[in-house]
Amino acid sequence: MKIAGLIQDSIVDGPGLRFVVFTQGCDIGCKGCHNPESIDTNGGTEISISEVISEMLSNPLTDGLTLSGGEPFLQGGDCSQIATAAKENDLTVWVFTGNLFEKLLERAKSEKDIETLLKCTDVLVDGPFILEQRSLSLRWRGSKNQRVIDVQKSLEAGTVVELEIIV
Repeated sequence: MKIAGLIQDSIVDGPGLRFVVFTQGCDIGCKGCHNPESIDTNGGTEISISEVISEMLSNPLTDGLTLSGGEPFLQGGDCSQIATAAKENDLTVWVFTGNLFEKLLERAKSEKDIETLLKCTDVLVDGPFILEQRSLSLRWRGSKNQRVIDVQKSLEAGTVVELEIIV
């Protein structure tokens, strides 16, 4: 897979100590992107999925996996394998995407990797970053249009269930 970077022990990409995979490549094009170095699909570094999983599991204090970008759903197959390994090892999975949850659900009907990744995801922060709606007071997201979604409850309910965020 192509990555922009890996981080151990992040405390800003979801709750607890998180292992973060910044995927390389994005087709959303948000003005004011927080990770502009991760946009170019020709950039980044090639790394094996087994190496990413080994690194993720190397720290026994890790609470969860966060997939960010770039755009994780551009590498749905690779990300679903990493998320599956995280769930098998009792880690929570958060995914940050510029796509809307509803669009991903539609894609999941014909793309098995997207379906698998969603089934492994606990929390999805969805929607493009909109510079004009930027707010530093928001927890876990950069602009007011973005949602913090409880994916498993949403899949069960058949509608978006946002996570209640206690500040």
